[in-house]
Amino acid sequence: MRKQPRKVSPRYLENASLHYLKRYSATVGQLKRVLLRKVENSLRFHGGDRAEALGWVDALVEKLIRNGLVNDQAYAETKAHALRASGRSARAIAQKLRMKGVAEDVVADKLAQATAEVSEESAARIWARKKRLGPFRRDPLSRKTHRERDLAALARAGFSFSTAKKIIDGAPE
Repeated sequence: MRKQPRKVSPRYLENASLHYLKRYSATVGQLKRVLLRKVENSLRFHGGDRAEALGWVDALVEKLIRNGLVNDQAYAETKAHALRASGRSARAIAQKLRMKGVAEDVVADKLAQATAEVSEESAARIWARKKRLGPFRRDPLSRKTHRERDLAALARAGFSFSTAKKIIDGAPE
């Protein structure tokens, strides 16, 4: 038996959003999706005025932005730097930020900052080392037999062919 959803109210939405933000760092888009899902579940079960509930959500999100609890700029900067440091390509970072609902101009700005610190080639080297591709394979003799597979793995990670080729054919350091 499924637990019935709570009846939506401004107070309930505020508590739910604060609880969510305590656990996760979120963008405006993510928070709105979570709150709208709660509203839809509540309206489906209890009924009510959809327009009024959507107004509550918009007012709450604006209040949270004003108070600094939700900040797309800070989220995008933190996420871009963390992903870049872990060896993600510029394409992969941009895709992840877009999926989280970050505006295109913010994505471009934060991606440029992250790329200034860690270049695309350095990120590809980090990724290859983590995945043990090319020069980072445990068995150096199998390097030639797995070259195409390693190039494909870097391409799937979002790196260009020239970058992947340079890393896979290069020396470990």
